[in-house]
Amino acid sequence: MAVVAVIGANICNQTTADLAYTVGYHLGQHQCNVVCGGVGGVMAAACEGNKAAGGTTNGTLGSTARQKTENQHQLPLLPSEFYLLPDPVAGVDEVGRGALFGPVVAAAVILPPDAITSLTQAGVTDSKQLTPHRRAHLYDLVQAQALACRIGLASVQEIDRLNILQASLLAMKRAVTRLSVQPAACLVDGNQRIPGLSIPQQTVIKGDQKELAIAAASIIAKVWRDQLITRLDDTYPGYDLTSNKGYGSPRHRQALQALGPSAQHRKSFAPCRRRDPSQTLNELAKG
Repeated sequence: MAVVAVIGANICNQTTADLAYTVGYHLGQHQCNVVCGGVGGVMAAACEGNKAAGGTTNGTLGSTARQKTENQHQLPLLPSEFYLLPDPVAGVDEVGRGALFGPVVAAAVILPPDAITSLTQAGVTDSKQLTPHRRAHLYDLVQAQALACRIGLASVQEIDRLNILQASLLAMKRAVTRLSVQPAACLVDGNQRIPGLSIPQQTVIKGDQKELAIAAASIIAKVWRDQLITRLDDTYPGYDLTSNKGYGSPRHRQALQALGPSAQHRKSFAPCRRRDPSQTLNELAKG
């Protein structure tokens, strides 16, 4: 790719060095060169990040000593413009792939530029790293500030028919296509592209830890699904769903043995398959 980024700063501190390293790294992932200007610490950080991702750098570092911080290699969350995608960009993530009960749920979120700083400072990150109380607070904050935000899901029947991977991608596609503002591109958590999208998309491994819009989507999807499973606990009692949110906790697995699977259990998942009574009798007879 014949793209050259120019990175410059008049000061070098923890923030500018971290950001320069991050920008250099992500540009290197896209085979972009870096031209560095400014003080030596910023130049060094950008060049080092670019080289770490396999990119090349132009220009010299000069004689100024490199200023590095202890956490320089921990990439902060990035706004979507660093992925060289057209605006607006939607972040997309899913939750519930490993659950035994209920649908897989995805969210797509488009963040306006003026929300980046406030959501970053508020602590938007991978939903798995947040407490339920913190997730609920950020859920409201993201919804209030997002340019567009939608949920998509794939049912238990679709999971059993398609397999969980294809159902997850279907849920993601539904979330994107339901957005009130149609994105020009998507950032997708993981390494699987969404089939059938007519817009550019970039997969980002561990994207919920690296890209703000994906992190926001992870929070929306997680809180929405948790609320749904909690409501379904009233309809399908006995599986401790309020506590386990449909995942295979010991109490949930014990309930499956005692009660059998409900209509919302994933029959294609081994713990949810009903055992043939004749098979059980044969096993007892052999024993």
